Amino acid sequence: MRLLLVEDDDRVAAALSAVLGRHGFQVRHARSGHEALDALVPDGNDPYRVVLLDLGLPDRDGFEVCSRIRAASSVPVIMVTARADIRSRIHGLNLGADDYVTKPYDMGELLARIHAVARRGLTAAAQTGTEPDRPNPPRGPLEARGVVIDRERRRVSVNDRDVPLTRKEFDLLALLAQSPGVVYRREQIFSEVWRSGWEGNGRTLEVHIGSLRTKLGLPGLVEAVRGVGYRLIPEQPAEDQPADEPGPDERAGDDGTGR
Repeated sequence: MRLLLVEDDDRVAAALSAVLGRHGFQVRHARSGHEALDALVPDGNDPYRVVLLDLGLPDRDGFEVCSRIRAASSVPVIMVTARADIRSRIHGLNLGADDYVTKPYDMGELLARIHAVARRGLTAAAQTGTEPDRPNPPRGPLEARGVVIDRERRRVSVNDRDVPLTRKEFDLLALLAQSPGVVYRREQIFSEVWRSGWEGNGRTLEVHIGSLRTKLGLPGLVEAVRGVGYRLIPEQPAEDQPADEPGPDERAGDDGTGR
């Protein structure tokens, strides 16, 4: 997932870009409003899925940048700023920002908000029939390493061989395949697939991941990122490794309701 980070403080941008990169995001850093607007001009590359916009920019106010972005694009914008007063929040949202996060923030919450606005952007595009800001249509088949996921008919095949999956297994695989390489946090997976909180359900997720690896016959397709969550690996590794051992926080608390 491509992400545009608009931040004039290089140290803040470097730290945030490093974290986002570890979660599978491709980050471009813009240091000014002018550079941000130039970055959003179509250039043949995949469009940005989210813009993280600081308000205190050296050349123009972030509110003006947001207004100009919204006039030209439907890309979701999250304002990330130290301005915590309610008037700034209201003004930013009225200008078209999709979310408003104040510094200092929890990184886990920011990641959840990024995924949420990106997901809403795709849903809105599908409902209105407009072109979403991403290269592929929102409901077409997903493919990775011989795995074809037909979301319309809820069917999965591997090298033309149908693979029967349970409802939760299918939903889990389809979620991870939406953004190959991007790490989905355990909290987000449970929110979207199980419609419940993650706490106490770590074993349930571990069992479903293990079942997917076995049924698909691709142990290296879904990778565990210790202490964070899971991601789908779109490229064939040098050699498939056995399924990752679960971390301590993944072993506890199966409530038996996973399927």
